[in-house]
Amino acid sequence: MTEITEYITNDYKAIDSGEKITEVQDFFADVPFSHFPILNDGVFIGNISADDIDTFDSDKTINDYRYTLEAFFARENMIWLDVLEVFAKNHTNIVPVLNEENNYSGYYELEDIVKFFHETPFLKEPGGIIVVQKNIIDYSMSQIAQIVESNNGKLLGMFVSEASSENIQITIKITLGAMNDIIQTFRRYNYEIVSEHHEDNYLNSLKERSEYLDKYLNI
Repeated sequence: MTEITEYITNDYKAIDSGEKITEVQDFFADVPFSHFPILNDGVFIGNISADDIDTFDSDKTINDYRYTLEAFFARENMIWLDVLEVFAKNHTNIVPVLNEENNYSGYYELEDIVKFFHETPFLKEPGGIIVVQKNIIDYSMSQIAQIVESNNGKLLGMFVSEASSENIQITIKITLGAMNDIIQTFRRYNYEIVSEHHEDNYLNSLKERSEYLDKYLNI
């Protein structure tokens, strides 16, 4: 599989902090980026926002607005999930990349990272998705894996897809197998099944019809 660092690009040079605002405004008019990295004497100092740049005095330079720069970035050794988190947390479609010596290497584009995600076994390999929820202090990743594997399922991946102060949701992808057995085992361990499943819905439908029939016969 392709390494995520192969998606680092320098198609556009980072903007120098001495650039005039009018030149940066022209740059953003021609590209679809929400932000872009700024360098000062070759050193990364932050990201300028496309929304902010329109409000700046066109005769000034980036240096006059250094206080508005956003400091997010990724490291070259970051795994793709951590990189995706940087995109999400900063509502951006571009993330600068620094190496271990803090030297600027280039940037990731969101479209490329999503493409990389689509090539991972989590999405590419055939399988089933289950989303489970439990109290945040009671869940266990090792227990989730044990539940899947004890029902002859094979994990393709899992991650925390939602969390609050009380509950946590885990998205799990497994090779196709005894999906309903796995679902029922999760329930026995007090996990709530958030996702919908055809087998599960079928059993629920049978249960509802049975209860309806019982009521009808008792009239």
